[in-house]
Amino acid sequence: MSKPRAASPDQSPAIVWFRQDLRLADNPALDAAQRSRRPLVFLYILDDETPREWRWGGASRWWLHHSLQALSESLAARGARLILRNGEAQAALQQLIKDTGAGALFWNRLYEPFSVARDAKIKAWAQKQGVAAESSNGALLFEPWEIRTQADEPFKVFSPFWRACLAKGVARAALPAPKALKAWEGATASDRLEDWALTPSKPDWAGGMREAWPPGEAGARKRLTRFLDAALAGYADQRNTPGAPGTSRLSPHLHWGEISPLQVWSAVHAAMDAAKGQKAGDKFLAEIGWREFAYHLLFHWPDLPAKNWKAQFDAFPWAHDGKLYSAWTKGLTGYPIVDAGMRELWTTGWMHNRVRMIAASFLIKDLLVDWRRGEAWFWDTLVDADLAVNAASWQWVAGSGADAAPYFRVFNPVSQGEKFDPDGAYVRRWVPELARLPDALIHKPFAATPLELSEAGVRLGRDYPAPIVDHAKARQRALDAYQHIKSAA
Repeated sequence: MSKPRAASPDQSPAIVWFRQDLRLADNPALDAAQRSRRPLVFLYILDDETPREWRWGGASRWWLHHSLQALSESLAARGARLILRNGEAQAALQQLIKDTGAGALFWNRLYEPFSVARDAKIKAWAQKQGVAAESSNGALLFEPWEIRTQADEPFKVFSPFWRACLAKGVARAALPAPKALKAWEGATASDRLEDWALTPSKPDWAGGMREAWPPGEAGARKRLTRFLDAALAGYADQRNTPGAPGTSRLSPHLHWGEISPLQVWSAVHAAMDAAKGQKAGDKFLAEIGWREFAYHLLFHWPDLPAKNWKAQFDAFPWAHDGKLYSAWTKGLTGYPIVDAGMRELWTTGWMHNRVRMIAASFLIKDLLVDWRRGEAWFWDTLVDADLAVNAASWQWVAGSGADAAPYFRVFNPVSQGEKFDPDGAYVRRWVPELARLPDALIHKPFAATPLELSEAGVRLGRDYPAPIVDHAKARQRALDAYQHIKSAA
């Protein structure tokens, strides 16, 4: 390793530490580093030690590989290099500061409890060493501590939270990507991305994800443009139809910070002004608001991913049937809308939001499986596996969370399929063994006569499973279990 060049104190390099902000446009940490006029060192650390059980799952690691590759190419086009280091973040930073003589450190904030604790420790260490450390908000429209009730408390209900956000208004405009970068010209070691083995090989199960996604900042911009041009106007009516391209599919790009919520906010408002699509735009931005609310909850209740937000659910009599859980993960429950969603998830790393709710409700209420097992499965298989959103959403469906759906709201997988996939387009795509069933039976093949099944080429129990539970009985069992914890409270 060559020795770094000597530098005057005001020209010692600054490290830009990328985390879940893998973009150059609207990157406040990068902007602050640019304004310092120091030469810049660009860094990503694969820190699997700090998150412990919340280290990235398989689908997330696949996305991360390709997003880092895209970021590296964007930096290289501006004459800069992305340095990769693997290990506990503070140790990696200390070593890089030693290697480069860096005098400043810039990053965008994260809000997971383990990230908050780690970053506070790093900032305190840096200040003691005389290294300037500055963090920025590059992930949210509003900091979790900025939005408070009139009683100066965190919000527990989404609607008033989002009204308070809208009343406050966004504080700044989105920042453009820098056209040029003043990169540090010294030499220092970097891992090779390929050596991190983030992508699967034996077996390579990522073919469906490669077909479905273009990770990276350019892919995020294209996804947003396509949504604004083709789907925003009909979003309010089409967003719950899984067989139609009615949603933005921006969630993984937002999660990895390939695009910022402020960029999305600005672009949607511009489209609303141009097309006067107020209703659709407001409905879509409320989904951005739900993401903000999830982070608000996680910041103020850091146990959200692991503990029932409502303590009464600690006494819930969960079942522990591994075979039923396994059938759910494989998309073999006998309920086509659930199975379609679980197969879409396994193939593409993503699932339509309406179907996420149906599949989650089925696991929790039809099978009585603890919501945390579903959360863990999604954590491993989603390319947008976001700790705040994943935890808040699973607790919402379970009825144990803030602003949760009431526990007695149990989604009927047949009627949900008939309502939101009436022509069976979604089921036919992901459960092709049922493709020849008529629309009236596509969501309930178990109700078909032997002749109807034969004409569709379906042998129930062989080509496609019979239902693993009777929904009506399972629903009553779930309600009885809820009554049990109500009476015990």
